[in-house]
Amino acid sequence: MRPLKNGTMRTKTLKKNRINVVTLGCSKNVYDSEVLMGQLRANKKEVVHEQDGNVVVINTCGFIANAKEESVNTILQYVQQKEEGLVDKVFVTGCLSERYKPDLQKEIPNVDQYFGTTELPGLLKALGADYKHELIGERLTTTPKNYAYLKIAEGCDRPCSFCAIPLMRGGHKSTPIENLVTEAEKLAANGIKELILIAQDLTYYGLDIYKKRALADLLRELVKVEGIEWIRLHYAFPTGFPEDVLDVIKEEPKVCNYIDIPLQHISTKLLKSMRRGTTYEKTNALLRKFREKLPQMAIRTTLIVGYPGETQEDFELLRDWVETMRFERLGCFTYSHEENTHAYNLEDDVPEEVKMDRANEIMAIQSQISWELNQQKIGKEFKVVIDRKEGNQYIGRTEFDSPDVDNEVLIDATQYYLKTGEFTTVKITEAEDFDLYGEPTEAIEPTVHQPRKLRTQHS
Repeated sequence: MRPLKNGTMRTKTLKKNRINVVTLGCSKNVYDSEVLMGQLRANKKEVVHEQDGNVVVINTCGFIANAKEESVNTILQYVQQKEEGLVDKVFVTGCLSERYKPDLQKEIPNVDQYFGTTELPGLLKALGADYKHELIGERLTTTPKNYAYLKIAEGCDRPCSFCAIPLMRGGHKSTPIENLVTEAEKLAANGIKELILIAQDLTYYGLDIYKKRALADLLRELVKVEGIEWIRLHYAFPTGFPEDVLDVIKEEPKVCNYIDIPLQHISTKLLKSMRRGTTYEKTNALLRKFREKLPQMAIRTTLIVGYPGETQEDFELLRDWVETMRFERLGCFTYSHEENTHAYNLEDDVPEEVKMDRANEIMAIQSQISWELNQQKIGKEFKVVIDRKEGNQYIGRTEFDSPDVDNEVLIDATQYYLKTGEFTTVKITEAEDFDLYGEPTEAIEPTVHQPRKLRTQHS
């Protein structure tokens, strides 16, 4: 037993030497945590993800203000638990630690050790483990059993004015195709059916090691992996997008008719200030090529409002463009003034309430567009993967939807029996702005009927 601050005693009940990995931030961090956990498991360590453990590793995010605040609060939470004797050790890794290590060491000294994004061997050593170079593709996945992220490159060479990722992740470094195929084969052998390709920039893939944009070449190799049924593309930079990728999507049924391509804005003035390397005209020309070659493709994009110098005229141009383009999927963020970025030299001159009003206006427009597009799906049949069961509903997705951020297909679990992680054909019967409701078309054993409980979800 050990004393608490108030003088009482607490009996240690946590199992000793159980490492709890806590993941904050984006899918790249999820991937990094899975690699860390795979290394620990190979070292015969007991490791869990976001469960109780007496040793805690926090994989932080340092991208924008809200993410940094969440990371700091999480560190403080576990440091408090350490002071109360609830955990023995707290280690911090990831982007926040990479970017602000000296400040964190000064402000939160009770963390046992801080590690940056490239210091996995050092972190493993601190945890009593050795880095095993031979573990290509060995990960302890934390996602549902049917899909996994496949990080094809690390870092970024883009000069975007608002982004601090190169400060935290370094320059672009592609992973060789043969290594990624090996990793995909291991994932498939463990039952993974969907690969979600991620990087800071898919568009740049291969330029550093193959001296050409090689995303299409990678896709052609990955579709050969037995057991993989869907391959999805996330985070493709618009400038220099390799158009041969569109040919692969069209030719290969395993590659989903889906792309996540963050466009950020449409005002040429702001795109120039953002250092995006494109214009209003070039962006629209690229989107026209997407629509002409792949009319069924679902395009997801993200936008920034409230960037320094964004006038009401700039915003109205963006708003009208969103109404015209009718993106299938769209997210909108308010500008975050990040130190050591190029845009930090500019005056953050759009008031916070104006930023929020603009973001809300964009998302209201997108909600209506999504509702209208979803109405067109009623009566149609789609291949759907069942991710999970929640209460009286199965939750699935079509090839046009990525986990956590896009539409979900809800199926009454009191009426039908489905297996999570499996594909089924579903006929859409109802549609809301961000939810679809459907019935499986195949003969499936019915269960006792109960009234359906509808779930609402807004992104």
